[in-house]
Amino acid sequence: MTTPFHLAIPVHDLTAARRFYTDLLGCREGRCGEDWVDFDFFGHQLVAHTISTGEDGRQCMVQVGENIIDGHAIPLPHFGAVLSMEAWTELAERLSRAGVGFVIPPQRRYEDRINEQASMLLRDPSGNTIEFKAFAEPENLFAT
Repeated sequence: MTTPFHLAIPVHDLTAARRFYTDLLGCREGRCGEDWVDFDFFGHQLVAHTISTGEDGRQCMVQVGENIIDGHAIPLPHFGAVLSMEAWTELAERLSRAGVGFVIPPQRRYEDRINEQASMLLRDPSGNTIEFKAFAEPENLFAT
């Protein structure tokens, strides 16, 4: 059994975060307070905390860099979930139908290699970058 992780992220607008994480991603809402809400993020505890945006309107999880992988600039930091291929495909189709602006659109990478995977990156309404992955062979998640 996998032990769930806990991650707290900053958001500008709790209402927009609720719509994004529940309506679009399908996460169940858990406990909440005036300035925060828990989400069941694919079996993990994601807590969105409201913060002030300040005058400059910068994104919440400030991008401090990027790493070039397969010719794509991967924003750092980012977080996400590893899904089954079926769940990943369903989510990719739902997000595409909803007109989500992807940082990196849904795609397959490393085909016919031990780390073959499907991947997509997007941002929530506060600019936090999220990656969703699925492995062709889930047992190879940590294979070298």
